[in-house]
Amino acid sequence: MAKNMVSKVIKWEGEGMNPKEEARFFQGLVNSGQAWKLQGAYGRRAMELIDAGVIMLGTKGHYDYYGNYVPSRYEVKQGTKGSPVYVKLMRKKLEKVM
Repeated sequence: MAKNMVSKVIKWEGEGMNPKEEARFFQGLVNSGQAWKLQGAYGRRAMELIDAGVIMLGTKGHYDYYGNYVPSRYEVKQGTKGSPVYVKLMRKKLEKVM
């Protein structure tokens, strides 16, 4: 891991990230495929953020540590979890509440 990545991991594990920083951090991990190769807490948190519409799947599909395929944002039906359309829909819902 690059030095910058290590500092981000330390910051996240120490609960020192605000929600926007966490979203950017995890979007980067998902895009690179690292979210699926690191310890389980990372993959679980990435999936929680994807399910909530905070982040989306990566631009390429990846295999996780166990050999399971995680599709790209373009391989899932638009409007479903992990797609760009789903993220937009969830942001609109959040704006209505606020």
